[in-house]
Amino acid sequence: MSSIISPIQEMLVFQTDFGYKDSTVAAMYGVVKSVDRHIEIIDSTHELPQFDIWSASYRLWQAMRFWPKGTIFVAVTDPGVGTARKACVCYTKDGYYIVTPDNGSLTHVAKYDGISEIREIDETINRLHHAGTDETSVFHGRDLFGYCAARLAAGIIDFEQVGPVYDPADVVKLPMPQAQYCDQKAAGMIEIDDPNFGNLFTNIDTNALLAHGFAYGKKIHVIIRHGDDVVFDRDLPFEKSFGMVNKDEPLAYNNELMNLSFAVSQGSFVNTFHVGFGSEWTVEVTA
Repeated sequence: MSSIISPIQEMLVFQTDFGYKDSTVAAMYGVVKSVDRHIEIIDSTHELPQFDIWSASYRLWQAMRFWPKGTIFVAVTDPGVGTARKACVCYTKDGYYIVTPDNGSLTHVAKYDGISEIREIDETINRLHHAGTDETSVFHGRDLFGYCAARLAAGIIDFEQVGPVYDPADVVKLPMPQAQYCDQKAAGMIEIDDPNFGNLFTNIDTNALLAHGFAYGKKIHVIIRHGDDVVFDRDLPFEKSFGMVNKDEPLAYNNELMNLSFAVSQGSFVNTFHVGFGSEWTVEVTA
């Protein structure tokens, strides 16, 4: 266990699909502050699409690498709350802690970073028991995940005291097609959207494209399918940034995570071409 980085004390990063229309986020944070009022709470987002475990998995992985090693993330998108799915704390191979339901929300972390160790939360110790909520099973963000994460951040428990260890191979993972590359051609999936700007991110690595005959400033042919149906089929300029095409023109570009992506300059690719994301949305590109 000596190779495990200790959790960063008094700091938690939260992401949920709870929204801000009621007081659920405030209640969750109140539990954290009741454990230790010095714990700093940082919001990643509380505006994930409701019940969307895929988006939760991607957004967790998207931000994680830019935080200091030892940061504790609390990721709660939990349509199966109160069922037999495990509540866990994961320690990644890159040195981060994630407090989350084991329901697929660790899919991207498991694939791209790897899981070093994972423990099921012992609810007899690491669940809130003094607020009269023992009999409810529908707010584990407050009563279990937030509470356990706060105890870990405050140093009240260490990682071994979270609960029993189990095999990382047993972590629930959502289907994720692999990107494929050959000379002047690649195939992958539309992995996520940018909800503010309507861009679409693929799982096709830009450096791999450049190594297989693609080049900035050239046209590429893009075919996007939803299942077996072709929904987009045209040439696009492959550029480094949006301003290299005219306003309202579509393009392919290298996004901030070094993956091939699609946008409309000062517009929305999603709204213009009615393309979505997930394992059923596949893409082929040809130089």
